Amino acid sequence: MERDVNLTVDGRTHVVRADPDMPLLYALRDDLGLNNPRFGCGLGQCGACTVHVDGAATRSCLTPVSAVEGRAVTTLAGLGTPERPHPIQAAYIAEEVPQCGTCINGWIMTAAAFLRDNPRATDPEIRDALTGLKCRCGTHLAILKAVRRAADGMAQADTTGRAG
Repeated sequence: MERDVNLTVDGRTHVVRADPDMPLLYALRDDLGLNNPRFGCGLGQCGACTVHVDGAATRSCLTPVSAVEGRAVTTLAGLGTPERPHPIQAAYIAEEVPQCGTCINGWIMTAAAFLRDNPRATDPEIRDALTGLKCRCGTHLAILKAVRRAADGMAQADTTGRAG
């Protein structure tokens, strides 16, 4: 049975009429018209649908829309701005990570949540945190290089108190 569901997405409050069990992904894309996250596998396996819910990387294709009421949802669009990109977004640009666009949302959102809590992550820790994400373009090495760059910048900022 449909009902009004209150969502806070990228700092803005929205009301969508939906079945409480409907995946958050559908509300974000169909009701709010957001281009990211992406529909990939629909099974929570590829990561293309990843958003942050209260800062935690969450697969929105598996998350009922009712589960995020009263919680902060951040999409790729809310992570940074063109004028002030998140460090992982800036690293993707600097490293010129080639992407078709299907999976980039999942890689960036997963890396951003991981690096927030682990700015001094080792390369094995980074690879482990990104395990399970899929990229059909085969740009895994470029992605890892960008995440390493973002981690180094975030660790530097953590040490100096300014963006790296």
